[in-house]
Amino acid sequence: MDNMSHQVLVPLADGFEEIEAITIIDVLRRAELDVVIGGLAPGVLTGARGIRVESDAPLASLELESFDAVVLPGGMGGTLNMIEDARLLEALRAMSRDGKLIAAICAAPMVLVAAGIVSGVPVTSHPSVRDRLGDADVRDVPRVVRAESVMTSQGPGTAMEFALAIVEELCGPEKRAELEGAMVVGS
Repeated sequence: MDNMSHQVLVPLADGFEEIEAITIIDVLRRAELDVVIGGLAPGVLTGARGIRVESDAPLASLELESFDAVVLPGGMGGTLNMIEDARLLEALRAMSRDGKLIAAICAAPMVLVAAGIVSGVPVTSHPSVRDRLGDADVRDVPRVVRAESVMTSQGPGTAMEFALAIVEELCGPEKRAELEGAMVVGS
């Protein structure tokens, strides 16, 4: 499978959760997916714990609907900033209509609620925001929930499992197994 044909957007906003963002970006790039870090603000973004990451491009300069998938890292500050970005919310709606993979972890499923794309859809999130997921079908387990074209997960401790589930979805179980072995995931 030609993984470079899969272009994945990882939007970052100030206040992003660093473990989630870096794990997702790293694992998807190891799978040879074309990952673009789209900054809600241009240049360097600062995570919830002060770690700074430079985006590949400002979100405003990207054709968001051209991506095959989007993965939203959590972090409450980053999540609230993404909720305020009308262009991102519209892109999520368009991608949902097109059946493209939309993935969110930790607090970021709140962005999917703001976009209006998870009504009645099984999702999970960080326990602290489960009461903020509107009329989504909120689940405590499993740690990664896949329903229709939406994939969600719970937090920093599930970031590797979440990233590998995205790899499996986009590249197949063989690529996931290959990465699990190379990164010594599991026992």
